[in-house]
Amino acid sequence: MELALIGAGQRGRIYADYAFEHKRAKITFLVEPDENRRREAKEKYGLDDAHVFTDPADFYKLGKVCDALIIATMDRQHYEHTMGALELGYDILLEKPISPDLDECIGIRDLALKNKCRIMVCHVLRYTGFWATLKKIIDSGELGKVINIQHNENIGNFHIAHSFVRGNWRNSDITSSLIMQKSCHDMDLLTWLCNSKAKSVSSFGELTYFNKAHAPEGSAERCSKCGIMDCRFDARKVYLPIAGNWPATVLSVDQSEESLIKAIEEGPYGRCVYKCDNNVCDHQVAIFEFENGIHASFNLSGFTNRMCRTIKVMCENGEIRGDDEKNEIEIICFTSNWQQEPEVKTLNPDVREGFHGGGDAGLMEQFLDMIQGDDVENLSAIERSIESHVMAIAAEKARVEHRIVEMKELR
Repeated sequence: MELALIGAGQRGRIYADYAFEHKRAKITFLVEPDENRRREAKEKYGLDDAHVFTDPADFYKLGKVCDALIIATMDRQHYEHTMGALELGYDILLEKPISPDLDECIGIRDLALKNKCRIMVCHVLRYTGFWATLKKIIDSGELGKVINIQHNENIGNFHIAHSFVRGNWRNSDITSSLIMQKSCHDMDLLTWLCNSKAKSVSSFGELTYFNKAHAPEGSAERCSKCGIMDCRFDARKVYLPIAGNWPATVLSVDQSEESLIKAIEEGPYGRCVYKCDNNVCDHQVAIFEFENGIHASFNLSGFTNRMCRTIKVMCENGEIRGDDEKNEIEIICFTSNWQQEPEVKTLNPDVREGFHGGGDAGLMEQFLDMIQGDDVENLSAIERSIESHVMAIAAEKARVEHRIVEMKELR
């Protein structure tokens, strides 16, 4: 099997490296504008200059030259890059979000269906043992019907500073809203677990903390020039001790101390977190009403120490509590009175290797099996995945316009 990688950043490399290292596929073409990332990926996959490009448009001039594509470019590039691939008849693994623009999402879906191309959107959580087990419990009906859900995405304080204050997804004018970029995963989980489309949503959230109003007196524009010694966001404290690991690996291909210090002194990840050009929320809440009557609250926050998702599913005859970082699911049956001990069952689902609780690996295995011709279900086909984007766009619209948004306004 031969694949082309378009976008050799962190996410694209995770997918392509998995296929390459597990000998499931050859990476025969590479498209990457950044010189350092392009050079490293070219060496990794053993490619010559004729198989390496800086622009997808130049690659597409070759016609259809491999079995499928991995597209992991920036959010607002997805439409152009994906439509070009679909015109050539490619099957695609597409990093989420599909696009920040709903019309573009619909356009990609419609062309894929028209040209009979398969798109697997990287909603990796569907492919984890944890979330698949939770879904199985709900669908079994052992606790009756779902009444309502509380779902939390705990971004982690260091993570929001890295990715959504200093990093690529800091500004919605350049990429997406926070709830789209970070949480279309969670919108997808909710519609999947509820087995229903959303009907309406209200939402609140702001950029409360990571702004100039909270900058310490006397702080500099960059950490390397700042005299505030007790700041936990000092980039030297954040990245140097974890060289060779994420998120330090985002700063530079070369993970030597010298290269990291240079990146901190010159690049975006060395900027003061209170003085960046970020505009996305640092916290947001949303309440969804689903067409089948289920209600769900969603809390997204960068003010947590842990980086995980926690959930409580409240059913007719019991509740389910889950923590994906601990890989623990509790099933609790209701009792007749407060003195009676409830029946509690604790599950620890199987975990695969890799990020997102093994979801990245599970996604790639499913995608490669699908391209190979195996009879597997595309759990995150674009026809399904688009609903999560409708939910995220509606939630952001509700937040900005300070009102309840009916989904029929967008569909």
